[in-house]
This record gives sequence, C-alpha cells and structure tokens, in this order.
Amino acid sequence: MSDQPIVLAAALARFDTLWSPRIVTRVNDYDVRVAKVAGEHVWHAHDDTDEFFLVIDGELHIALRDGAPQSDGSRVERVVTLPAGTVFVVPRGVQHRPFSPGGASILLFEPSGTSSVGDRHDPVPDHVDATVGHPLD
Repeated sequence: MSDQPIVLAAALARFDTLWSPRIVTRVNDYDVRVAKVAGEHVWHAHDDTDEFFLVIDGELHIALRDGAPQSDGSRVERVVTLPAGTVFVVPRGVQHRPFSPGGASILLFEPSGTSSVGDRHDPVPDHVDATVGHPLD
C-alpha cells in the first residue's frame, strides 16, 4: 500500500470495468475499495460482516430484504436511495442488491478477502465481477 495520499478521482480514472472493485488501501485487516457501478448487481448476503457504502458521485440504490418474514418464508423488500456524499451500512446477513440506473462511483470498506458477491448469492451475471478486490494498478 502507498505511503502517499490517495486521490479517489485519480484512482477511479485508472479503470473502467463496472462492478469490479479496486483496493486503494488497507486499514488494519480491512480493504478500502472503490468501484464504478451501473445497472444491477446480484442479490447477495455477507454472513459474517457488515458492508459499508459511501457514494462518491452519482446515485446508488440498495434493495434490501430485511423486513419481517412472510408466511412463505420470503422477506419484504425495501429500497434505500443514496445520493453522492451519503453512507449506508448493510448489516451482516441481510440480503441486498445494489443498483444504479444512471451510474455511480462508490467506496466500500470491508474485511480483506470479502467476496463482492457475498457468501450467499443468486447466479452471478457476466457483468458482475465475483472478486475479493483487485489491486489498483
């Protein structure tokens, strides 16, 4: 990791791939990742960790299945809207699906080695990179 300040706009300018987070630095055992997003991610859950989102630019939506269980075992869905400059934490174990109709740049803070598609997920479409983060080249 660099011992120099990191300019997030410059880090984001170094790649174009959507839904493919880049590790910009580490804090203790946590990755600080940036990603460009547009369209839909996949429904997934992280069983052992919360997931922190900071929207750098654009607008991110996160669909959540965190309501009370229904009679069929499903959960009520809701959507949280995050404009630029806002943060949100998805609690561990909660199924969620980030999406951004107009595109966004985000910063994620999560334990090193955490998969971008969680521990449980729907089938991963081709446009989503199932990764534990790529180095920022």
